[in-house]
Amino acid sequence: MYKPLSAFIGLRYLGAKRQNHFISFISLTSMLGIALGVTTLITVISVMNGFEKELRARILGAISHATIQPLDKPLDEWRELIARVNVRDDVVASAPYIEVGAWLQANGSSAALVRGIAPAYETAVSDVDTSMVSGKLTDLHSGEYGIVLGIGLAIKLQVGLGDKVTIIAPRLKASPFGASPLMRRFTVVGMFEFGEYENDSGLAMVHINDAARLLRMPEASIGGIRLKLVDLDSAWWVAREISQQLEGNYRVRDWSQERGNLFQAVRTEKTVMWVILSLIIAVAAFNIISMLVMVVTDKQSDIAILKTMGAHAGTIMRVFVVQGSLIGVIGTALGVVGGILLAQNIATVVPFLERIFGFALFPADIYYITELPSDLRRADVFAFTLMSLAMSLLSTLYPAWRASKTDPAEALRYE
Repeated sequence: MYKPLSAFIGLRYLGAKRQNHFISFISLTSMLGIALGVTTLITVISVMNGFEKELRARILGAISHATIQPLDKPLDEWRELIARVNVRDDVVASAPYIEVGAWLQANGSSAALVRGIAPAYETAVSDVDTSMVSGKLTDLHSGEYGIVLGIGLAIKLQVGLGDKVTIIAPRLKASPFGASPLMRRFTVVGMFEFGEYENDSGLAMVHINDAARLLRMPEASIGGIRLKLVDLDSAWWVAREISQQLEGNYRVRDWSQERGNLFQAVRTEKTVMWVILSLIIAVAAFNIISMLVMVVTDKQSDIAILKTMGAHAGTIMRVFVVQGSLIGVIGTALGVVGGILLAQNIATVVPFLERIFGFALFPADIYYITELPSDLRRADVFAFTLMSLAMSLLSTLYPAWRASKTDPAEALRYE
């Protein structure tokens, strides 16, 4: 079977037993270093992808993918507007809402965002109905002044089902005794838990008609429309197209304008982590340089004999490129296999380590996420594999070039 000379010699050098065991040791550590770096990189980035996915699911399950708000007056003809928007292929559903920041008071007190919703519409645009821990969203009936609280907000107010909560809106009404804030007592009919602090501790929901009465808004008018979109990543474009499509004075906003900074911070952290963990692979690649430099020094006489037999400088270079690259290929392959296995089984590995060492990585009384999420993506694995192979290949070039410049007469002078 035909074998290129440079590949044949490079393979022999890689597997040959050496008197200098230090060179073999550096070769092994280089291979293991690359494997460890790739495994760590794949696992950590997969976990950060899982956190981002979990965070997006929990936050966007409560907030709007996009909103339409009138700028000059309450929205009266909102049913016609919903019908116009829902015909778009990129819109899943729409729902009316009224939103106001208010002060809630019971056994405790807290500021919160009070959202007036229509239960029949709301289930199509949010996950609040599947996040209820007590009561049901359909328990909100017009005129009964019921309220559904986030679990964290209920703890702040020290209330449970059937307790009374007073909502104090930041608007004034005239009375014989002067101006006074708008307020009304509501009955707690349910609690929800999204697993995200801001929504669980700062959001309350009431029936949209009760919110309108509280705020003294015109009958059958709302504050805006919430939209659920097919593709979250194209929300900005969809919001822009809807804004251009609508006639009148409206403001159309997408979720990235409300929570985009949070997800941008997660992406920035992931990029920084990618750079930091790549240094592990870079260190292992530097070990390949050290190992090849010592091999070139050890094989001076072999290189000189090959040159006297007619081997070209390119052939000598390829010998050591093959040797160093194989270390990178084997280390990368081991790292990819280890990274994929660890990323896919991280939810099993972490509890196992917690049982052995007797600690909780995510205590349930502190974190809403009690297990480590992971989202392994093929594009990430492919990118990390290419990066590792490229670093390994580049690390072989200088030692291989030095080997090709060996002077046969000088190398064989003392042989």
